[in-house]
Amino acid sequence: MILPEPGFQPKTLPRHDLCPPGWDGLICWPQGRPGVHTKVPCPLYIYDFNHQGHAYRKCDVNGSWVSVEGSNRTWANYSDCLRSLLPGQEEEKDFFDRLYVIYTIGYALSFISLLGAIIIMVYFRRLHCTRNYIHMHLFVSFMLRAVSIMVTDKVVHTNVRLQEFDTALMDNYKTISAMPLDNFQFVGCKITVLLFIYFLATNYYWILVEGLYLHSLIFMAFYSDTKYLWGFTLIGWGELLCPL
Repeated sequence: MILPEPGFQPKTLPRHDLCPPGWDGLICWPQGRPGVHTKVPCPLYIYDFNHQGHAYRKCDVNGSWVSVEGSNRTWANYSDCLRSLLPGQEEEKDFFDRLYVIYTIGYALSFISLLGAIIIMVYFRRLHCTRNYIHMHLFVSFMLRAVSIMVTDKVVHTNVRLQEFDTALMDNYKTISAMPLDNFQFVGCKITVLLFIYFLATNYYWILVEGLYLHSLIFMAFYSDTKYLWGFTLIGWGELLCPL
């Protein structure tokens, strides 16, 4: 057994040589040792990741995380996390992709049909009456609901960072760097979701107005229905004043 010489002090790694911890948008990375790959378990909060795998980063000898060649982005290997979809999960993803295409086509056809109906009702003066005015408001609410759903799909479920993630995977590009969301994206997402909830509610309120109008025709047949139009309009579009 070889004993250390008297007065020998073990060499300790200077603190400033450690790569600093940080958040890359997906994983909170700990400090890294120079010249060593840092291994972190794939995050559990991302459903499609392989939760048994690991992501990797490398700390260089200068105490800095290795960057992607030709870019200032930090190198990270997520290939073990990405190649995790089980056969059942792949079939599930294909199902939802087909479902997205089907309901997008359905909403588009519905929008075009309702727009044609509104144009016909506006063009022919003989169709101008309280009943058809209410029908037109209902049609517009259906159109706005369809538009809000398609916009929400693009704004909320489509993210620049995720697109870059998917592109890197398809190109067998094993190094990615996730960029944090900026304030503009965050505010746009909030506004889109708020409008989606509002138009969804107005759609149901205008269905209620249709029922109220039919009720008024049956039980208030001796009164003019024109004076009720503004009240029905406030009910249909004005529920934003009520707490959602």
